[in-house]
Amino acid sequence: FAPLACTTRSIVSSSTTATSTHCRPHKRTPLAALCTDRGIMTRFVSVTLAAVCALSQTNAYAYINSPLHATCTSREHHQQRHRRGRVVRSSRLHMSSVSVGLGDNVMGNNDSNNQHSDPNELVSPPPTKTLSWKDKLDQEVSSRPFAVKTKLGAFNPFGLYYGMLSIFLGIIWYTATMTYALVHYLSRGKIDRNRRVPIFLGHVWGWINLRLTRSYPVIENREVLDKLYNDNRAAMFVANHNSWMDIPFLGASIGWRNYKMVAKQELTKVPILGACMTIAGHVLLSRKDRRSQLNTLKTGIDWLKRGVHLCTFPEGTRSKSGRLLKFKNGAFKMAYKAGAPIVPVSIVGSGIVMPPGWIFPIRPARGVGKVIIHEPIESTGKTEDELATQVRDAIISGLPEEQRPLVA
Repeated sequence: FAPLACTTRSIVSSSTTATSTHCRPHKRTPLAALCTDRGIMTRFVSVTLAAVCALSQTNAYAYINSPLHATCTSREHHQQRHRRGRVVRSSRLHMSSVSVGLGDNVMGNNDSNNQHSDPNELVSPPPTKTLSWKDKLDQEVSSRPFAVKTKLGAFNPFGLYYGMLSIFLGIIWYTATMTYALVHYLSRGKIDRNRRVPIFLGHVWGWINLRLTRSYPVIENREVLDKLYNDNRAAMFVANHNSWMDIPFLGASIGWRNYKMVAKQELTKVPILGACMTIAGHVLLSRKDRRSQLNTLKTGIDWLKRGVHLCTFPEGTRSKSGRLLKFKNGAFKMAYKAGAPIVPVSIVGSGIVMPPGWIFPIRPARGVGKVIIHEPIESTGKTEDELATQVRDAIISGLPEEQRPLVA
C-alpha cells in the first residue's frame, strides 16, 4: 500500500491546490473548508487504508511503515505512545487512534497536551435488567427436566410427589377434623373451647408431610421460647413471607402448641385446607371488607388474652421478589392492645423451595430451608411504630442479603 499511499497523497495535494484557487476565503462554506483542509483529507485517506488492511487481513506493518503514516501521525502522539510502552500490534488499533485524532482536528482541538482516555481502563458494565417472577418461572421450567407449566401453575416430578402425599394425608386429616367438628357441635362448644384438637391434627399432617419429603427446616434459637412457654404466656409470632412453605415452616418452629394463623379469607376456597382452617378457629381476614378487619382485630386480641399464640405475616402478601416488603400495623396493634410479647421470626430459603408460580415445591428443603427465632420483644411501654421498627430490624438481621429490602 506504500505506492498507493504516495499516489493518494499527491492527488490530495493537487485537489487542495485546485480548490484553494477557486474558492474565495470570505465565502468559504463548512464543506469547502473541510475539503481544503489538507490534514483532514490526509487523515481520511489514512483511515480508509487502515480499514482496507483490516478487512483484507494483511500485515499491518506495511501500512505503518509507509510515508503516508509518517505524515498522518504527530510527533507528540508518537512520544506519548512510547512513554506508555505500547506498540501497535494490529491495524484495527491504529485505525481507532487515527479516528480519535481526526475527531480532535474537526472539533478544533489541536492541543498537543491533550490526553486521550486509557483503553486499558476498566469500564463498568451496563446495568442488567431485573427479571420478573414470570420470566424466572419460564427459565426454571425450561431448565428443570420433566417440568410442566399449566394454567394453574408449574410443577415437576418432586412437586407431583409432594402434592400426592399432601392430598393423601389431607384426606385423613379432613376426616379426623370433620369427626371433631361433629363432636364439638353436639357438645355446643363446651368441649375444647380453645380448639386445641384440630390444631394438633393439622400439626400432625404438616409434620409427617415435611418429614417424608425431606423438607423439615433447620430451626435456630428455639431455646428462647422455653421461658415463654414455661410462663404460659401467649405471644404474637411475626415472620417474613415469600412462599407457601412459610406456613408449615412457621408451624414447625412453634412446636406442639395451640396457635392460630391470621390468614386471608381466600384460603377457605382451597379444598381440605379451607374447611380445616375454619374448624380450627384460625383468624380469617377479608382485605376488602372494613368490618371484617375490625372483627379480625377483635378476635386476635381475644385469642391472645385466652393464652393462645397468634402467627401472622405483617407484609400482608407474599413477596414475589423474595425481598422483605413494608409492614402493616394490624399485628402490632393486636399485640399492643393485648399486652403480649412479639417473637420475630426470620424464614430463609422458602422461596427457593417453592418459588412463585409453582403449584407445589420443586425441591426438598433440606440444606436450604432455615428458621431463625429471635428474642421476644415486649409490647408494654412502646408505641405501635416502635414495635414495628424493632421487629422489622430483628427479622432483617436474620435474612441473607438477597432477601433483605433494597435501600432507597
